[in-house]
Formats: sequence, C-alpha cells, structure tokens
Amino acid sequence: MLYTQGKTDCKPSEVGYNEQRLDVLKDHFQRVIDDGEIQCAAYCISRRGKIFAHGAIGKKSFRKEDNTPVQPDSVRYIASMTKTFAAVSIMKLVEDGVTRLDVPVGEILPQFNTPPFNVVTLFQLLTHTSGMHSDPGCFENKYQISYWDHIGAAFERHKKEDGEFDWIKAALSTIGNGFRVKSDTEWAYCSFGFVILGAVIEKLTGIHAHKYIEDNICKPLGMKDTTFSITPEMAKRYMVSDEEQEKEINAIINGTYEPQWIGEKLNIPSTGGGLESTVYDMIRFANMTLGGGTLDGVRILGRKAMEKMTTIAVHYPNYCWGANERERLYGVGFDMRNGPAFTFSQNTYCHEGSGACAMYIDPKEELAAVWIVPFAKEGWWSRALFNVINVIWSGLI
Repeated sequence: MLYTQGKTDCKPSEVGYNEQRLDVLKDHFQRVIDDGEIQCAAYCISRRGKIFAHGAIGKKSFRKEDNTPVQPDSVRYIASMTKTFAAVSIMKLVEDGVTRLDVPVGEILPQFNTPPFNVVTLFQLLTHTSGMHSDPGCFENKYQISYWDHIGAAFERHKKEDGEFDWIKAALSTIGNGFRVKSDTEWAYCSFGFVILGAVIEKLTGIHAHKYIEDNICKPLGMKDTTFSITPEMAKRYMVSDEEQEKEINAIINGTYEPQWIGEKLNIPSTGGGLESTVYDMIRFANMTLGGGTLDGVRILGRKAMEKMTTIAVHYPNYCWGANERERLYGVGFDMRNGPAFTFSQNTYCHEGSGACAMYIDPKEELAAVWIVPFAKEGWWSRALFNVINVIWSGLI
C-alpha cells in the first residue's frame, strides 16, 4: 500500500474515536483502488474541531509507469462541492440585508424578469427546485442540449456589431429550453442554477463571484489551496486522471495555459463546480459550518444563517438518475439525504462532487470528514463514496 501520513492535531482516542477503524478505512480505499474504480484517495477527518486522521493512498498520476504517491496535500477540483461556497456567499448577502432568499431572480438579473423565468427565486436555485432543466444525464433524454452548449452556439453566431454578448440570455432564449417541470414541484439537480447564483453575487456586489468567494470565505479561513485558478505550484501537486487533464496541468506549470472551455473564455462564474482544493482546506470549511459560521475566531457567517442552511428546507420527490424518492431532503445549498444506506446522525448535512469527492458533517457527533477519490474509469462508484461514510462513522466510540 502506497500510504502517506498527513498532519493531525491529536490521537483518535483523544476525541472518542477507535483508531483501529482507520486501518479498516485504509484497507477499504486500497480495495477500491485495486479493483480499478478509483485512482487514489486522500482524506481528512476531525471531531470536536480537531483533526485526528489525515492521509493519502495510491498514486498521484494515472500513468502506470509513474509511481509517485499521492500526498495528503495533493490538489484536485472539488466539482459540485463548490456549490456550498456559492450558497454561503448568498447567505452572507442575506445577512447583510442586500437580498432575501424569497426574492425573484428577475429582480436582480433582468434576463429572468420575463415569463416563465420570472417565478424563479434564489431559494429555488439553492434547493434545486426551480423547475429549470437539470444536468445532462439526470434523465434519459438523448435530445437534451445543455445550457452551456446553447451559450457556445450563440457565441459562435454573435457579431461584434450586436454589442456585448449576453450569456444568460443565450442560455435562456432557445425555444424549448425553459423548464423541465413547474417550479416548486420536484427536486432536480441543476448545476446551472448555481452558475446563475454566481451572476447574482456579481450583480449585487460588483465583484466577480470567484473573487468574492476567495476573498470572503477561502482567504479568511486560511484555505491557501482553495481557488478557482490554481498556481503552477499547486498544479505540481495535482491528482492527474487522464491525458487531457495532464496537458492542462503541464500547461499551467509551464505558463502556456489557454482557456478552451466556453465558460472560462467568457469568464462566466464556475460557481456550480469550479473550485480546486485539498482535503485539509475543505475540513476547515466543514469545521466553520460546525462552528456556526465561525472558525478560530474568524466569522464567515452568523449562527442563524448557518442553521437555516443546514436544516431541511424542501421535501420534494426526486427522480434524478433513476431515483424514485417520495422526498428528497435538502437544505439551503447543502444535501440533507438520509435513509437505510447510512449510519450517520439524522441531521447530518453534506455535498459530493463528480469525479469524485465528498464532504459529510454530523453536528450531533461533531464529526466532519472530507475525502477525494478520483475515479479511474467511467461510471459512478458507490463504494468510494457511500460505503466510505459507514466505515468512517463506525469508529465513533
């Protein structure tokens, strides 16, 4: 087993955790690596604000000939876990009296101030209940065209004499691309809704959402490795999963990187999934939420706002990815899923990211866990995500 120990604050026994269960966790990760489902694993676990487990298993590169071990401070994009940062940002603006969660998006962004989009509220975007089209793949529809493809196609047609390109209008103006279902009737995972929230942040503050999040959340929390634009030094610590990613990382290291994706070319907020981070940084974010919005004396959010975000806010049915749930429990920007698959406490909140990574926070047990497990092949591997939860929670004494 290629294993590297990270920095910790205490022994597991000091915070009521059975250290032997950490060996079970390592063995579990190794089995999933050996079976070819994930490339490697990095994890960080804390209880009562103290990190008692921090390590990395496997190889940093996807190349068979490269046996460089992944490190506890290796960097990876955290994908949809970015949404929790966007949600905290919106709640900061709510706390400051700038807006409210029940405000229609159209009162902030004029592109939404027209039927049918004028009924959509900030709350609905934050809870995936707006009725807008969900992510491609959520439902079987071979004819679905993503909002991003609409933006790209419209940009190719755009002429300078037409004025400034409006990416929001481009996303919304295509016939048939309005809503999948009526607002407030169903839970359906819509990452583009969080991109719109990024535009809301910019409109309300005059600051690009990336900068707002980095300056008001990441930097105050001392999250030195959490950013939308990684540095060459961070790139050298990157968990690289395929040749295309390898080219991008090498270009960043060599200073020759040029954006290829339409969202990056147009500087559209990547608030649906664009942050890069490490497990150590993310455990600081997790512990900030456990601390009622404060960590190490640094206030990011107030206690009542944090309570609002981590209390079940919607109970709508969910049919995404073949599910048939009567109630999809969701908070404001945080997932509140529960059920027979999990052993965590009833009020646990979480978020995952494709590719893959996870953050689970159990306020009753004061336990927070973050792990990054880059998938090694196509598919969605529950052993690397769902099964890990039960292994970690099994160590509580």
